[in-house]
Amino acid sequence: MGFEGTENLRILKEAEDIADEIWDEIIKWDYFAKNTVGKQLVKSADSVGANIAESQGRFMPGDVIHFLHISRGSLQEAKFWLRRSTRRKLMSEDKYKYFQDKYDNLLPQLNAYTTTQKQRKKKT
Repeated sequence: MGFEGTENLRILKEAEDIADEIWDEIIKWDYFAKNTVGKQLVKSADSVGANIAESQGRFMPGDVIHFLHISRGSLQEAKFWLRRSTRRKLMSEDKYKYFQDKYDNLLPQLNAYTTTQKQRKKKT
């Protein structure tokens, strides 16, 4: 199984879109909120897509899977920071639900892509 062009990978596009939308939300926060919860949320949201992209630059299936697992961990971290931002009244419940739904939709796609890479590894 060959690699799909990174720029054509749907899960990467979705991860980038979510990260950009989170950025657009956080950029409005005050300095303290941005410097604490905001930075962590942006970094974890960006890391989801960054690790998917990095997996595409790897040749060995085990390396690809490793970076996809890191991406999944970053997704879970982003969800944690979303909860923190809502509990600390930095983000509305509606925005929180919106981003949670986005990540809840992306997670099974990421898991399925990881499974595909695991199957590729078994063939090598």
